[in-house]
Amino acid sequence: MPRQTDPVVETPAGAVRGLRDGSGERYRALPYAASPIGAGRFAPPVPHPGWSGVRDGTRPSPTAPQPVRDFGRLDMVPYFGPGWVPGEEYLTVDVHTPAADGGRRPVMVFVHGGGFVTGSNRAALYDGTAFARDDIVLVTVNYRLGIPGFLDLEGAPANRGLLDVLAALGWVHDAVAAFGGDPENVTVFGQSAGATLVGALLATPEAGGLFRRAIIQSGNGTGAFTPEQAQRVTAAAAAALGVEPTAEAFAPIPDERLLAILPALSGLDLRTSTATDPLAGLSPFSLVLPVQPADGLADGPARDIDLLIGTNTEEGRLYLAPQGALESTTEADVLAVTARTHADPEAALAAHRAARPDETPGELRSAVLGQALFEAGTTRMAQAHARISGGRTHVYSFGYRSTALGGRLGAAHTVELPFVFDIADQPWLHGDTRLLGAAPAPAGLAARVHGAWVAFANTGNPGWAPYTRQRPEVEILGG
Repeated sequence: MPRQTDPVVETPAGAVRGLRDGSGERYRALPYAASPIGAGRFAPPVPHPGWSGVRDGTRPSPTAPQPVRDFGRLDMVPYFGPGWVPGEEYLTVDVHTPAADGGRRPVMVFVHGGGFVTGSNRAALYDGTAFARDDIVLVTVNYRLGIPGFLDLEGAPANRGLLDVLAALGWVHDAVAAFGGDPENVTVFGQSAGATLVGALLATPEAGGLFRRAIIQSGNGTGAFTPEQAQRVTAAAAAALGVEPTAEAFAPIPDERLLAILPALSGLDLRTSTATDPLAGLSPFSLVLPVQPADGLADGPARDIDLLIGTNTEEGRLYLAPQGALESTTEADVLAVTARTHADPEAALAAHRAARPDETPGELRSAVLGQALFEAGTTRMAQAHARISGGRTHVYSFGYRSTALGGRLGAAHTVELPFVFDIADQPWLHGDTRLLGAAPAPAGLAARVHGAWVAFANTGNPGWAPYTRQRPEVEILGG
């Protein structure tokens, strides 16, 4: 039953009731677009029709259809959340605000990761308590995943998951003032696939005016598929379903069947005469673009956007350590992943070996993965932004080594997230098979990282010198 003290906010679509607690006010499952059902799963997002009366904003929404992901010995539930929670209305946002009081606070809009196939804003890692404490309005976004979100189909717009994020930003622009936020001071930030989507927004003309700042955490500015690569995935999906590769043919197929064929899409060879596999075979889905986001920044709002961008120092370990592959990797395995991701694998592997002469095959494989999946594209994006933005680029490197899995996880992909959200002391993140390991988080690191993100959202300056062509400054966090 609603309490008389529960806050009610009037949004452009209707009134919504939230919950007030010691951390501020929370409003959940707010639709920014109509439900993507049937043929609508392959159509652009359209505005929600709104509602009469007062909507219940106290419960989480359903999530996008997605498969279960297993990371071996590492508990990644705080990252992936509950998985698929069926329900039609999942194009939603959650809002955590200090107060819906007409204030003009900075707004931060978070886009989750998960390889374009998994994840949601229900994941425990995306707790907005610390941001609300620091007078930030946090908005977390769900978007379409997998085949509905990213499969390239005749008769459907490409990159529907990206279109969803654009629609969510439009909702923020129109509605966030009612929650105490400033629609003219919006920072969009994301991690992994979410960060790659944020990078694409920088090169998307339609994103102009929807945000002022951007943070790219372990994304890939060169992670998009070419149209030829995307068509290989589409052909494999159509063959697995026994239908034509069109939106019309896919429309009547239930979500359960679309999820069931995903194993048939894993491991596809996406190398072409002009491109390597930007995701190293780890996901059959990505953005589909004629040029990489890092090469198309001049086409979008990037020159007017403040950018904070960086990676972790041992990104690739997430894909090896939990499965025991750091120890079992052979020289052939290292060469195979290098061949997937480099036009001249022998030369690339020689360069990695020269830089790391004492590393094991597993450590080399991790380095190759990290460089190909995140570091190379991040560097290219940072350099491209620095060329056009006039001192608006700030770069970091996150080096704190998690003690999880007997210390094998290290500064892997996702390890920075508890520090960004200032929840690194939470007990559910600690233990040998949990993200931060058995050791306590280092004193002060979460305050430093989270504080930098908050400062950037307020001013565009996280607290260190900008990255320029003349002085490519990189701030070390936790190294």
